[in-house]
Amino acid sequence: MRSASLDQRVRREAQMLAREAHAALLIKRNLRGKAGSLESAVRDVDKALAAKDYQRVRQGLPTLDALVDELIKRPSKSTTRDYVESIGAAILIALALRAMVLEAFKIPSSSMYPTLEINDHIFVNKFIYGVHIPFTTTKLVELRRPKHGEVIVFLQPCSKDRDYIKRVVATEGQSVEVRCNVVYVDGQPIRHQLVQGDTCTYDDFDEDHGKWFTRQCSEYAEVVDGKEYRTFHDPDRPLRDDRLAKEGSLASADSKDFPRLDGTRQPPSCSTQADGEPFASPNQLSGKILEDRQGVGVCEQQLHYVVPNGHVFVMGDNRSNSNDSRYWGSVPIENIRGKALFIWLSYSHWGWQFWTGIRYDRIGNFVK
Repeated sequence: MRSASLDQRVRREAQMLAREAHAALLIKRNLRGKAGSLESAVRDVDKALAAKDYQRVRQGLPTLDALVDELIKRPSKSTTRDYVESIGAAILIALALRAMVLEAFKIPSSSMYPTLEINDHIFVNKFIYGVHIPFTTTKLVELRRPKHGEVIVFLQPCSKDRDYIKRVVATEGQSVEVRCNVVYVDGQPIRHQLVQGDTCTYDDFDEDHGKWFTRQCSEYAEVVDGKEYRTFHDPDRPLRDDRLAKEGSLASADSKDFPRLDGTRQPPSCSTQADGEPFASPNQLSGKILEDRQGVGVCEQQLHYVVPNGHVFVMGDNRSNSNDSRYWGSVPIENIRGKALFIWLSYSHWGWQFWTGIRYDRIGNFVK
């Protein structure tokens, strides 16, 4: 019984190898070298199977098995193919991470000084607010909405092909008013304190002439929900603040006040933006401007802007040099790309000796 069972296994294995050999000889006509040996070996096994001479089948099987394995088996992948497949997989993973989780951005202007400087390169967390369909503003899952004080990257509602970065000053339903550089949210001033006045300067870049130049400023610390960050203002703010404290009023309002007391008191939006061409943004709501009281000092609250539903109001930390919601309105939440995380590279200039322009002290800093 044991001999008969062994003969059956030998027969099955021989038949399987013979089929593979015949298929190769029939289809793979480009077999060379030992192809003649394969034909001879399979012929011997076929004759032994037909004669049920299993002793002879056993003798021919090792040769046939070796030839089938050598001539018919699928060739192993080359080293080059391995590298290409590995690189391709890495690129796909990187694209998926970029589209849904993490993306790098470069800071082009001085509107977020001192938090972010020109040529800071940052990573942005795109997952924190939800998951978008790649390359669209359509959100599949919303995890949470931006909070007051967070620094966000978003598609500028008046120019959908440009990314902006600003700080969230107010969220939907909240009111915003700026008087004499003091920001009021829901009627309450954001806590602020002078850090430096006459000694405050920063380097800005003139794109028209390709040169860096120095600007004067005043630096203040603001605190929102226990979180402190710094802001820049024009250099005369400390003097105006002192005069306001001593005299109780100023003769004229500040040019950066919001909403402005002159004009039609129309809510800012892409269609009415003051610093650009009117643009109809299909997903931007204009919000409302409401009047609080009349006949008060120019630095006291008089008008406030109510952020529309599904929007946030943003401002640059460089308050005297920022094109933001004060001029073109609130940002639709669906336009938000993510929350700024940390600086991974920063430099003032780049070239053959680029290391001389790297700001090493900024690399690795988290965006507060």
